[in-house]
Amino acid sequence: MNVFKNLFSPYRGLPKEVYIIFVARIINAVGCFVMPLLTIILTQSIGVSNEAAGYYISLAGLLYMPASLLGGKLADHVGRKKVIVLFDALAAALYILAGLIKPSMDTVYLVMLAGAGMSAAGPAHDSLLADMTTPQNRQGAYGLSYLGWNMGFSIGPVLGGILYRHHLPLVFIGDGLTALLSLSLIMFFVKETVHRAKTEEIGPERSLERREKGSLLAVLRKRPVLIYFAFIIFGYNFAYSQWGFLLPLQIMRDFNQAGPAYFGLIAGFNGLVVMLFTPLITKLSDGVEEIRRMVVGGVLYALGFGMLGILNSLPVFFLSAFIFTLGEIVLAISVTPFIANRTPASHRGRMNAAIPVIMGLGHTLGPAVMGKVLTWTTVEGAWLLVGLVALVAALFMRRLEKADHAHSACGAETGTAQVR
Repeated sequence: MNVFKNLFSPYRGLPKEVYIIFVARIINAVGCFVMPLLTIILTQSIGVSNEAAGYYISLAGLLYMPASLLGGKLADHVGRKKVIVLFDALAAALYILAGLIKPSMDTVYLVMLAGAGMSAAGPAHDSLLADMTTPQNRQGAYGLSYLGWNMGFSIGPVLGGILYRHHLPLVFIGDGLTALLSLSLIMFFVKETVHRAKTEEIGPERSLERREKGSLLAVLRKRPVLIYFAFIIFGYNFAYSQWGFLLPLQIMRDFNQAGPAYFGLIAGFNGLVVMLFTPLITKLSDGVEEIRRMVVGGVLYALGFGMLGILNSLPVFFLSAFIFTLGEIVLAISVTPFIANRTPASHRGRMNAAIPVIMGLGHTLGPAVMGKVLTWTTVEGAWLLVGLVALVAALFMRRLEKADHAHSACGAETGTAQVR
């Protein structure tokens, strides 16, 4: 019993709103049907080629970038909660509309717009948690939010894979309805927090979170470590995007009609691993610097994805998912706290948009680049390239760790460390 209590100690004593967000994330993820199946919907239901599917997914990612920047700016100036309610409600409505029409390119455009709406709300969600927490409990809060999403995600893609075969409209409608139910919890039980960012007293031990005047670019010039960090995570995200692009293509090639169901099971397994191992990894990594954890996460990506270029069977797909999911957990509980702990409270919304835009380019470009790669190599060859990208990014993260230590030694307030 004591072991169990210690395992979940990072999640105890958090603001009550964090627990409400945790429940909301579970509900939202239970209905996460569309995005995990998007490659299959594009290629099987709408009939586009593998290469074209990669381009459409990347085009959607490009649309998300300005949406996220707009949402971040509004989150700082209008408020976190208003942005969340407006854009998440819009996204849910677009998903429902997509389920009411015949599958076509119009469906694709509605899904792209819905994704843009959710991207606009993303910085506000991250800023909401940052406003409520401090560096001491931030890892636990973000970890709990991530855990909630994956508790639901261990069910959502499995249901989505089952519905896809005979009830495709319910894939879209169910996604929209669960998003609205999740949003209602935040609407009624979570208060606006933007005033905290504007008035909270921040001590010298949190000097990098002190409010600053000026533009986001001016702030970033004082914190170049964040820019280097964003480009390294770009590499990680490039690799991670392939489990939503290359993996379903490979499974459909190998298992034909059973492919959607198998992919749904693997996606559900991903969520189950997160649910079971996030508390353990969070507890074991307590006291380990975020950037050191992220080096390990990159190595796990390199191994988990790269092995698919050598081994190819259904059990191997699950083993790969287990390994790269451990890397996903490590990165999920480390990336956002790393950014939050180095962001002025006055710029949280904009920073939680700008830095993820750079990082998210990995997700955006990944499908398009690998779709092109598939025109001159096999899926197995593409996986070896993905593993190499993740390994190189991990090596750069190790180099950044040294630069961040130099930055701290010079004084956190100067932000002058450089990567050489």
